[in-house]
Amino acid sequence: MIQNRRIWVLVAVVIGMALFLGLAARDKLGFPLDDAWIHQTYARNLARYGRLEFTPGVSSAGSTAPLWTLLLALGYVLHLPYLLWSNVLGGFSLLWLGWSGMRLWQTLWPTLANRTWLAGVVLVLTWPLLWAAASGMETIFFAAVGLQIIAWYAEIAATNTLSNRDAVRLGFFAGLLILIRPDGLLLLVLIAGGVYLLPAPMAKRLRRVGVLGGTAVLPLLPYFLFNYWTSGTIWPNTLYAKQVEYAVALAQPFVGRFFQLLYLSLGGTASGWRGISSAHLLLLPGLLVAAWQALRADWAQRRLLFLLPLLWAGGHVFLYAWRLPVTFQHGRYLIPIMPVWVIYGLAGWVLVLLYSSSENNRTLWLGQQVARLSFTIIMLFFLLQGALAFATDVAIVEGEMVTVAGWLANNTPPDTLIASHDIGAIGYFAERPLLDLAGLISPEVIPLLESESALTQYILNSKAQYLVTAPGWPYSQIANDPSTMLRFSTDFALTKAQGLNNMTVYELVVP
Repeated sequence: MIQNRRIWVLVAVVIGMALFLGLAARDKLGFPLDDAWIHQTYARNLARYGRLEFTPGVSSAGSTAPLWTLLLALGYVLHLPYLLWSNVLGGFSLLWLGWSGMRLWQTLWPTLANRTWLAGVVLVLTWPLLWAAASGMETIFFAAVGLQIIAWYAEIAATNTLSNRDAVRLGFFAGLLILIRPDGLLLLVLIAGGVYLLPAPMAKRLRRVGVLGGTAVLPLLPYFLFNYWTSGTIWPNTLYAKQVEYAVALAQPFVGRFFQLLYLSLGGTASGWRGISSAHLLLLPGLLVAAWQALRADWAQRRLLFLLPLLWAGGHVFLYAWRLPVTFQHGRYLIPIMPVWVIYGLAGWVLVLLYSSSENNRTLWLGQQVARLSFTIIMLFFLLQGALAFATDVAIVEGEMVTVAGWLANNTPPDTLIASHDIGAIGYFAERPLLDLAGLISPEVIPLLESESALTQYILNSKAQYLVTAPGWPYSQIANDPSTMLRFSTDFALTKAQGLNNMTVYELVVP
């Protein structure tokens, strides 16, 4: 029976991916983020030269997702179309996420085992997860592996049957999770805490935690050594650059930052406290019910089972509120923990509906049917809205970043040094030397990001021959200088409609 339920999830994935990609393809299929082109550039160069580098011949510690890069590089080795391969990986990750959600549901709520399909189908039709699956980014892969680790741990904690083999499996995959995104470190810490709480003599508990942690480090050592050798830190440049770039957001009170990110992850809007951006906000009452029951169950048995996924999701929001409190691009940094809210919200609602259905009341029965139908309609409505948002995002990247990259490829010599804030499409299509004004591959820029004057002076002293501005980053001091020559502007109407400036190419006077 469970195999048939998995097929339903597969069908939902195919329909959802077809909707998102089909609407985007009406103009031109691509990626909704310039960052996806950064991954593609790293992957192509890895396949070509066998080295992790953005600019050929220059080692770079700018990739936060080396495992995702490795998977993308496999497509280049096999000579597969990069768009096809990235969407196959995204679709498979979404399917894996749905199946892992079903597995976790069956372990945590065995009395609801006949509704595992509900968890799987709703997960893969939650539009931010579909957006992530079609984005060419590592986000959905991170979410899938994280939920799989939680499902394995839940099965172990529910039966208290942890073996050394289980500890090795959990540790190794937790290490891989960190290779997908450094955020995975939080889940490793929580799993270690849960393993420690499993009933056993103290020596055995410590040995289990040691095996878990030691195994997790093994896949990470080469990555840490490479980063340290390249940039002097064990973590990638991006981790530090993003925090400096958006430091102004840290000036807001922490409590406000936390609840704003939490609200967005639950399906609220990116700004303000009114509105809804995803249907899973309607599951909030069920989430509260399930969370309360989780707290009672784990407290009674002095274990970390029902609460662990909730602690991961809440801790993830806490970390981003602390270090990178941004909500842009549909809250893409928060998307990996949305499956936890969806699963617990659904479970809580099902438990409430089952309890109320035990009372022979036709009014209650009618209310249940209305609730189910309403949620289904609203979920499908937001599924369509998400697909339209994805198509818009792709169109802007194609109309701005990819268009500029094509102009640079056709109108500048191959050895031209170009300063740009968005380097993904330029690195992939133009393949020119780059001065990265976001600090991903040019770490010396990171301390300058807080001062436009310092960054301006750095650009002028760098001997860059061209400056490419980005939507929201006009670099007005250089653009308005009389010696700067405007060479190209996209004049893309959709970007203007969003209230952003078009990307522009300026030729600089090199001393």
